[in-house]
Amino acid sequence: MTIAYDDFAKVDVRVGRVLRAEVNQGARKPALKLWIDFGPEVGEKSTSAQLCRHYAPEDLPGRLVMGVVNFPPKRIAGFSSECLVLGVPDADGEVVLLTPDRQVPVGGRMF
Repeated sequence: MTIAYDDFAKVDVRVGRVLRAEVNQGARKPALKLWIDFGPEVGEKSTSAQLCRHYAPEDLPGRLVMGVVNFPPKRIAGFSSECLVLGVPDADGEVVLLTPDRQVPVGGRMF
């Protein structure tokens, strides 16, 4: 399936910096709650993500991540998920975060 560039441009993917992380105790599958700073234009957003195989909560603050910031919020295990952190599966299907390979300003939009 192909899409037009205008469709791609509707998805707002930004660089964010994880501010804090904790275990999402209410989730059915192991997950972490994240609070991410997406810069002055977008601000702070929260999400719940199934990252427990490769990431401990104490290792995530300060890490740059990529996230979709213009999806509507939804409730996940009683927690407001306001963005979607992006990742790819490893050989076992576990999430590996997508992150810039250099230091870049938070809030930068992917193009």
